Amino acid sequence: MKKEQKGTAAKKAPERSSSPWPKRLMMVAGLVAFVLLVAVVSTGTLNEPIGGVPDGTEEVAVGAPRHVEGQLYTQEEVPAGGEHAPIWANCGFYTEPVAAENAVHSLEHGAVWITYRSDLASDQIEILRGLARPREKVLASPVPDQGPPVIATAWGTQLQLDGADDSRLGQFVVELAGSLTAPEPGGACSGGVGLPA
Repeated sequence: MKKEQKGTAAKKAPERSSSPWPKRLMMVAGLVAFVLLVAVVSTGTLNEPIGGVPDGTEEVAVGAPRHVEGQLYTQEEVPAGGEHAPIWANCGFYTEPVAAENAVHSLEHGAVWITYRSDLASDQIEILRGLARPREKVLASPVPDQGPPVIATAWGTQLQLDGADDSRLGQFVVELAGSLTAPEPGGACSGGVGLPA
């Protein structure tokens, strides 16, 4: 008679109970990703333009960029180019009007000139103050009697806005400050006339 060997009866290894948590976490992560994708698509974030000249910007016919002495424009006029003073306006933020003749010379150098009505709310004016930086070729000054509350101007183009908080203003500045479409885009925006605030 054979001796029974110990342990001949194979013991079954206990089955590992697989935890449901990794699978659940993957499902939750997938659901969150799907919800975020739907939110981005429904708000149109994927369809927003990244750059370019903003909607509403109009081309303005301008004359030749000639230097002329004397007053050329009325106080409420915001020209987008043409004849101008021999000296440019220093870029920066102004609380008082600057001569349009000097500002147009800044436009010739590739600056963006943002004009605003004097009755613009103080929080809106602070936005303009933040945009107007000499090294970035942005000039901001009041034109008390202009029609729209804010006008952004580059050589040959203008954008009329109801306020400084319109996202198109920043887009205009990014796209057109220092633009190579200006007659003298490498020209200075300092060393001219005017003392920005």
